[in-house]
Amino acid sequence: MGPGEAGHRGAAAPVPPPFARVAPSLFLGNARAAGAGEQLARAGVTLCVNVSRQQPGPSAPGVAELRVPVFDDPAEDLLAHLEPTCAAMEAAVRAGGACLVYCKNGRSRSAAVCTAYLMRHRGLSLTQAFQMVKSARPVAEPNPGFWCQLEKYEAALQAPSCPRGEPPALGVGPEA
Repeated sequence: MGPGEAGHRGAAAPVPPPFARVAPSLFLGNARAAGAGEQLARAGVTLCVNVSRQQPGPSAPGVAELRVPVFDDPAEDLLAHLEPTCAAMEAAVRAGGACLVYCKNGRSRSAAVCTAYLMRHRGLSLTQAFQMVKSARPVAEPNPGFWCQLEKYEAALQAPSCPRGEPPALGVGPEA
């Protein structure tokens, strides 16, 4: 083993944080992120959005949890959860806190929720919002069903009947 090889296995290499900053007060990560109490405190996280049915909640004191009980399955209805989840996230940010959104791997469910939040509360298009998410966490890739739901969410947000201060109509049919 040469001198350059030892560093690849040793504890000397810094461990990357289990979550990434997507935007001010918005972080995205995997299930391990909820257990990183010291890092959550340093980041000012006051709300963890757990986008799963099975992953444990945050273990840090003073950090609230909002569970969005969906599996990473294209048939799951994530759309129904987007508006209340984004509203809770925005309330935490307006109160001076920050949000960590996570799921098992930090790829599909949590990336979709972060994308929706950026569209709803930062006024970004789906493409712009997802580019921000993907830049922060390159493994981000909502499953095809969640992507279609994000497209529907974007259309609802862009409808003339949806001023930024009011929730979009997410129902089905011409009146929605």
